[in-house]
Amino acid sequence: MSEQYRNKLSQIKTGEHPFAQYVRILGKGKTGSRSLTEQEAFDAMQMILKGEVEDLQLGAFLMLLRVKEESHEELTGFVAAARESIAAPKTLEVQLDWSSYAGKKKQLPWYLLSCFAIADQGISVYMHGASGHTEGRLYTEEVLNTLNITPAQNWATVEQQLNTTQFSFMPLEFLCPPLKRIIDFRNYLGLRSPVHTLSRLLNPLAAPYSMQSIFHPAYGDSHQQAAISLGQAHAAVFKGEGGEIERRPEASCLVKTVIDGVAGEENWPKMVEGRQALPETLDINHFKAVWHGTAEDAYANNAIIGTLAIAIRLMQKADSQESATALAKQWWLERNTQRL
Repeated sequence: MSEQYRNKLSQIKTGEHPFAQYVRILGKGKTGSRSLTEQEAFDAMQMILKGEVEDLQLGAFLMLLRVKEESHEELTGFVAAARESIAAPKTLEVQLDWSSYAGKKKQLPWYLLSCFAIADQGISVYMHGASGHTEGRLYTEEVLNTLNITPAQNWATVEQQLNTTQFSFMPLEFLCPPLKRIIDFRNYLGLRSPVHTLSRLLNPLAAPYSMQSIFHPAYGDSHQQAAISLGQAHAAVFKGEGGEIERRPEASCLVKTVIDGVAGEENWPKMVEGRQALPETLDINHFKAVWHGTAEDAYANNAIIGTLAIAIRLMQKADSQESATALAKQWWLERNTQRL
């Protein structure tokens, strides 16, 4: 038996581990358990990020949260602790925060082309995300590497990229390594953890506008309320294709909004009728050809423009869905095809 393990065992025998209280709050049965308060969530996440929690405790904690589904108070506390841990530079300004944590399985990542079209309008976009945690998915980081766009490993690179191209992507492993480690627990636990949710709310550079996607509509309210509690002035949350921030042309889209700190919602109708055919492969060459204008793809065109329109409404560049869609089409036509 190693000395380190003996010390840990001795600690457990002689007294309760400080983190045990948070596991107990969540797991004390149907009548005895409850959600964490915002302060308890903050304190618990601080301990996790500082490495003061055993993996056994962390696994139990994450799965208890997963079963009950995290409250917006818990999300607020978790995100506040993560932001404090990240300590992003306050002098670095960005206009639009865009999270990317799901990866794509059925469609190419057309949301990236929406982001590039926004950046081509001189609007800075900071994207953060994680990759590799779910087998069989195509992740943003992988696609960017294929496009010769280097993911940023530090804030100096983020600043340089934003200054030159108005777009930067930072992997979570460099933004907040402990959170990336927890996301990778999916391969051990078989389920996504609350970190997949809270990471979407990080907005480490305090961008005034934040785009977020959810896997399940039920998470929309908690995202929306947490954004308000965290002081996010403007946010848009919706169920995107594959869990990424990308509008599905064949489905209506309920967008939960925060406008000037006030909650609202807006329903966007279908762009096309009927289920769209899935591509046989996720071909990055086709992806680039659509950007260059050398390939036609009706699905891609609708997904890109539809996603752009929601971002345009969020950023208050248009006062109606119709005018947002018209402007989205204009921005797409005005894109810099030489960017890729």
